Order: sequence, then C-alpha cells, then structure tokens
Amino acid sequence: MRPLVAAGFAVAIVAASVGGWWLSRPEKAPQAAAKGGGAAVPVTAALVERRDVPVRLRANGTAVALQSVEVRAQITSTVREVHIREGQSVARGDLMFSLDSRAEEANLKKAEAQVEKDRADLANAQRTLERQRQLFEQKFISQSALDAAQNQVETLKGQLAVDLAAVEGTKVALGNTRIHAAFAGRTGTIGVRPGSLVQPNGAVLVTVTQTDPIQVGFTLPEKEFTGLQRALAAGPVMVEVSPDGGREVLKGRVNFLDNAVDTVTGTIRVKAELDNRASRLWPGMFVNVLVSPRTLGQASVVPVQAVQTGPEFRFVFVIGEDRKVALRKVGLEYIDEGIAVVTGIEPGTKVVVEGAQNLRPGTLVSLGERAPGADRGKAGGKAGGGNAPGAKSGAAS
Repeated sequence: MRPLVAAGFAVAIVAASVGGWWLSRPEKAPQAAAKGGGAAVPVTAALVERRDVPVRLRANGTAVALQSVEVRAQITSTVREVHIREGQSVARGDLMFSLDSRAEEANLKKAEAQVEKDRADLANAQRTLERQRQLFEQKFISQSALDAAQNQVETLKGQLAVDLAAVEGTKVALGNTRIHAAFAGRTGTIGVRPGSLVQPNGAVLVTVTQTDPIQVGFTLPEKEFTGLQRALAAGPVMVEVSPDGGREVLKGRVNFLDNAVDTVTGTIRVKAELDNRASRLWPGMFVNVLVSPRTLGQASVVPVQAVQTGPEFRFVFVIGEDRKVALRKVGLEYIDEGIAVVTGIEPGTKVVVEGAQNLRPGTLVSLGERAPGADRGKAGGKAGGGNAPGAKSGAAS
C-alpha cells in the first residue's frame, strides 16, 4: 500500500504543476507576443490638419474708470446747499454744490463801481485834453501843459484796464461758489454738508467717476508686443471681457499700449475701452479678457494629447502604412482648448492621440480615429504648457 500511496502523491504533484503552467500561459503569451511585435496595441489616431488658427490670449484684467476726479473747493467759504445724493449719476454741467457767495457778490459790486468811476474820470480827462489841445494851438499854453493832460488820459486808461480785470477776477471767484460736474459720471461719498467750512486744497467734497465708457487694464507677454502693434496699425483690435465667474461677454477694443515693457515680469500693459451703459462693469472689478491680436496662417494642427514631452524635446508618434509607429520630433508654437499648433510635421500625417504610453518606436498598433480638438476644454498641460506670464493661453515657448 505504501508504494501505491507514494505513486498517487507523485501523480498529483505533476498534475498541479502542469495545471499551474497552463493557467499562467494566457497572461504571459501576449507579453511575449508584444515583445516580438506579434500583437497590435490599440490606440486612437488623428490626421494632422492645416488651417488658420487665431492666437487667442487670455489674461486677468481689472475694470478701470476712464477718469475720476476729486472735487474740492477753490475758495474759502461755507457750504450753503448740496444738490446731489451719494451714488447719483450726474451729467456734464449739473450743479452739485452751492457755497455762500455774499462776500463775492459784494466784491463784484465794488469792482463794478470802481470801473464806473474810472470811466467817468477818463471821460473828464479826455475832455480836458481836447481843450488843452485847442489852447495849445492858439499858443495860450505850453507843450508841457499839453503833455500833462495827455499823460493823465493814458494813466486813467491803464487804471480802467486794471479795474476791469479785477471785475473778471471777482466774477471767477463768484463762479467758484457754484460747483458743477465737469463730466458725466457717478458720485461717491459726499464729504461735506450744508454749513461745512471748505478751503482751497481742503477736504474732498465728492469724487465723480466716469463709468461709461469704461476701460479694462490687463497685461500680455512681451513676445506678443510685435503682433499686437501690427494689429493696432492695421485696424481696431477687438477684445472680449467677462466678469470673473460670469457668463456674459462684453466686447470692446484696445485703445492703449504702454510705452515700456515691465522688465521684472516681462509683460506689457494694455487697456481696452468698452461701452458700459448697462453698468455691467464697475471700477475695480476683476474680469477675464480674451484678445486675438494675430493669426497663425496655414498652421499644422493636432490634438493637444498627441504631443508628448521627453527629457530633451517634444515629439509625436507617427503611424506608418504598415501600422507601425515612429517617433517624430516637433516644435510647439501654440496651445488652445484641445489643439496644438506644431512644426516639423506635414499635414495629412497620422499621429497617435491616445495610448502613446504603451508605445515604443516600431510598435504595431490597431487604429481608432478622432479629429483634432474633439476634446476641447480638457486640460492641455500634457503638451508641456506654452502659456506665458500675464496670459492664460499663448504661443508656446
């Protein structure tokens, strides 16, 4: 019996070994086949397209008032009446404050009375000069007497001119007792009330800010300066602005390009002007800005996932006629919402979009088709990120 039992155990051990080898065979066979190039790796592919691609630059901006003025008194007086409310819209020329004008009115009357006196004195001196001339012609007075009469007339003319200027100055002072809006805008906090004493360069009466139209300030990378400058020379450069987190898009155009580049950030300041009659924007509000200063003509376009980043360069996997892949070095010019503009590859070339992590040069693949930009909105960081400071999207480095 013992030999039979031992033989049974030996058969069982051999059967278990054979079964283990057979069960493990399906897992190892594909790997061996893949190494030998026998099994195709499934991938998704797309054709390289050629088309014009507008360079769309995104930046964070801030709404800026076109102009803002702190209104102050120009004379020393007291506030008689406040004609506006805080946060009120005012038109150009609207009366905002009335100051006590009694002293200025009295000074004006005094100056006007002095002018009347000067005119009377001048008229009398001119009559005297005329009589002196007649007497001089008759040889009854000397030349010096005639010169004295002439001098008196000239002196009174000068005095009249001085007093007329004093009248104008007094009228200006009287006009400063009525403070009007210099432009259409919106009032801020009112700093005085009736009875408040105001002085030149003293307390701010109110701040008036123009909100329509309004400007949006933002920065762009310095490498976009040349394209933006050319676009401005050719015509208006349009921008799209949306309040931070908002869905509404407002359109305007670039109206300011700074005269120097910030050497610290490598950016240049830009401003755009927008219609704001509906008060969608407010000074100080953060906004998202989209501007397209230039277009890449007849560019080679691939899905952004097709561009891989190696330790030394960027590349794509190109699929040949025999369905084997080859590595192709490319240059990355621009990334935007699921597409990448590349150089070093011809339009019509078939490239791998998904499944590249399992590939090596010479790997056999099975194909699935897709179009460039089919996954717009997906993260484009796979390609190595070509965005520059001051813009969320731009020409890649």
